[in-house]
Amino acid sequence: MEGEIISVIVPAYNIAPWLPRCLDSLLAQTFTNLEILAVDDGSADETRRVIEAYSTRDSRVRGIFQENRGVTAARLAGVAAAAGDWIGFIDGDDAVEPDMLRHLLDNAHTYRADISHCGHRVLFPDGRVEFVHNTGVLRQQDRLTGVRDLLDGGQVESSLCTKLYRRELFAGLEAWIDPAIKNNEDYLMNYYLFSRAEQSVYEDFCPYHYILRADSASYRQLNDHSLFDPIRAREKILEDCPAELREDARRALLRNLLFAYAQLSVHPEKRYDGWRQRVRTGLKAQKPYFSLLSARNWVLAQMILKAPALFSVAYRGYVTLFQREEQH
Repeated sequence: MEGEIISVIVPAYNIAPWLPRCLDSLLAQTFTNLEILAVDDGSADETRRVIEAYSTRDSRVRGIFQENRGVTAARLAGVAAAAGDWIGFIDGDDAVEPDMLRHLLDNAHTYRADISHCGHRVLFPDGRVEFVHNTGVLRQQDRLTGVRDLLDGGQVESSLCTKLYRRELFAGLEAWIDPAIKNNEDYLMNYYLFSRAEQSVYEDFCPYHYILRADSASYRQLNDHSLFDPIRAREKILEDCPAELREDARRALLRNLLFAYAQLSVHPEKRYDGWRQRVRTGLKAQKPYFSLLSARNWVLAQMILKAPALFSVAYRGYVTLFQREEQH
């Protein structure tokens, strides 16, 4: 660990009011041998001035300024400029606990891991905090286990921001990644990185603060990227993965097709009819592999193909019931 540098890449787009909180949390890290690469992706607000002010105040902060090309391009620009032995990411409107990077680096060395990762907590606009998952469990992963855990999506999450990566893993990523995928691009990047990691270690503690704003992506209206990019990402992984991971990748694709149709079920407007048909066509193409699904998901998949209207009514009823329970 002596003399090692961690490069932290902070993509930033029109987040001037929130960026200081993010940069302050990085400058407060107990591991101090950092370079912080704040990538302004063509912001129209005061984001550039915030970055310039911090880089003047602390030499560890370096600004990269580019025309608007999206978060993937911003992250890759940061990776290309990084000089560190390890690379981490934080979204510019989020924050981290002071010991996060030191803890992840300690785990990487202790378990000889190429990736060290953890959980996160979600801070909602109404003040609620939800931990995901915070059990304290530690899990060592070889290459196949790491990718399987990522594809499963149960405990190990797809975010880039809860992970510390050995720099060498990024070789070739820019040529491989599909820049047209704007949603779930972190899931796709993580597949590539975990596929190259000999060992990973996951500790389920939650030092990363994922801060939801009323205008966060999670609150935006359904669109082509939010609905179909996750499907495209899983299709690309299915094409790329070795034989021993093929069933895991196909199961991930099947689950996402089910989720996409469920999302459309709460939007019964006719303008989404074409999208519903696209998802059903994709699901029908995967019908020979329905045996990979759980019994519950097998039933749901069959219902979407044979009785889509019934599925939509049932799912909307389920969502309404769940929301009522949440309010009580």
